[in-house]
Amino acid sequence: AEIVDKGSTSCGASGALYTLICCVVGCGWLYSCFYRSKMRQQYGLKGNGCTDCLLHCCCESCTLSQEYRELKQRGFDMIIGWHGNVEQRSRK
Repeated sequence: AEIVDKGSTSCGASGALYTLICCVVGCGWLYSCFYRSKMRQQYGLKGNGCTDCLLHCCCESCTLSQEYRELKQRGFDMIIGWHGNVEQRSRK
């Protein structure tokens, strides 16, 4: 979420909000499908909002893994977050 938001939302804040939604509503996938749609728009990936939500609802772990691999393939290191990736790329 931090990388897709380009650092405007921290990893901790996104994780806390996801956990809160899971505990209160029981549908954390509602939050994570928003990021799939956002990532799709940023990188021009195929799909639409309806399939984004259906995929997250039916198999969230699979879709999160797919999104992780997409960002990794684009050269991002999720461990260091957005700011770490920006810093790393500016050194090259």
